[in-house]
Amino acid sequence: MTVARSLLLFALAALAEIGGAWLVWQGVREHRGAGWIGAGILALGLYGFVATLQPDAHFGRILAAYGGVFVAGSLAWGMALDGYRPDRWDLVGTAFCLVGVAVIMYAPRS
Repeated sequence: MTVARSLLLFALAALAEIGGAWLVWQGVREHRGAGWIGAGILALGLYGFVATLQPDAHFGRILAAYGGVFVAGSLAWGMALDGYRPDRWDLVGTAFCLVGVAVIMYAPRS
């Protein structure tokens, strides 16, 4: 159950961080205004909070592993909301990142 909880928290963190960054981007780069920027800032703050809920107690491990989740989530977000189509190298790189997440977070340790 701990791995499932951890994966859910990674997904929530990715949604908050990537969504927050996208909202700020929309507010600034697409001139959608302060409301979008403010919502993005709140979402980014939520990301920081969600990361603290991971069952592992090591900040460096959590953030290092989350980096791989961020790569995969960013490509998925781009596909879903911006029409981005990754090439095979994007997908290979993402697969490497997700394998790294699994090793960093879920490898057996003594």
